[in-house]
Amino acid sequence: MRDARIAAEGTARAQATPMRSPVNWALLGLIVERPSYAYDLAQRFERRFGDVLALSNIGHVYTALGALAERDLIEEIPGTRAGRQPRPRYRATPAGAEQYRAWLVGRAEEGRRQHQLFVLALGALAADREQALEVLARYEQAWLAEGMRTPIARESDAVDRLSALLGRLIDEDDRLSVGARLEWVEYARGQLRASAQSAGARPAEPGEPGR
Repeated sequence: MRDARIAAEGTARAQATPMRSPVNWALLGLIVERPSYAYDLAQRFERRFGDVLALSNIGHVYTALGALAERDLIEEIPGTRAGRQPRPRYRATPAGAEQYRAWLVGRAEEGRRQHQLFVLALGALAADREQALEVLARYEQAWLAEGMRTPIARESDAVDRLSALLGRLIDEDDRLSVGARLEWVEYARGQLRASAQSAGARPAEPGEPGR
């Protein structure tokens, strides 16, 4: 009775704590896609996310499955432990599928907030526009380097149509993102220079913050 109460309390604490592991969320997505067992999940994870996320070993999958089950995001399919070599298979619960969709939306919002944070943080250099322009130049170089990146090789349509589709979506997102960021850098650079001119900026005196 006491053990059951402790287990229930542990589950309640886990469910109340936000799940931050991208590996756990990625594995949940694979289970939402279709029910799987641990070894199959590890192979699918490597094919799908190997260029972005890494699994340390198969034990990482078992740990993630435990965390997902504790949060009631997945459940074991009854009867899949039968046989000489039992392979318990897991499926997403309705709550798991819903939370996965919400997590995906959150990633898009997080990306937007991260760029907004960069813009707001750049304001700390507003009084020293040369420094701000230098940061913008380095930011631009980082995105130019991203634009020069070779597209990730994907499996052909004949082998895996979904992998090929996702590859095309990623490559097009990269192309559009780089273009948009470079346009924004030019806009920001122009705004900083125009602001300096309108303020009648002059070289900073020794010991005076730059303008």
